[in-house]
Amino acid sequence: MRFKLIILGGLAFYAATWLVSMATGPLIHEGLLKATYQAHAHLWRPELNQVPPDMAALLPRWILTGLVAAFIQAGLYGALEPAFEGPGWKKGLKYGGVLCLFGACWGLLGYSGIFNAPDKVWIVWTVESPAYYLPAGALVGWLTERFRW
Repeated sequence: MRFKLIILGGLAFYAATWLVSMATGPLIHEGLLKATYQAHAHLWRPELNQVPPDMAALLPRWILTGLVAAFIQAGLYGALEPAFEGPGWKKGLKYGGVLCLFGACWGLLGYSGIFNAPDKVWIVWTVESPAYYLPAGALVGWLTERFRW
């Protein structure tokens, strides 16, 4: 098992997605989807329905779940890396594309049939996913090659 890749690559993956979220949050979640979220307030955690939303109450959960997911995603990259060709950044970019496809399958084709969020939410979240997964994957791929994790 490649513990350096899982831990350091996971931290890099998390950092990349967090940085992207600083741009997509205001544009997508506080802009494009804001009215949709408000119209379906019953679907969201109570902390998000407060005025103003209590983001600080959710941060520990978001950080923990984000880190765990990033460690898993970095570990999966290590297992799938041999399937991709090219320099490290390109392997990681391809891996990011695979994550986008899996996300689309789970969101658009899976969870949307279970959870009653509007289709607009599922579509926007799916379209948004490359903004997160492509740079995060490319970064992990580049770092893995550079530092031989």
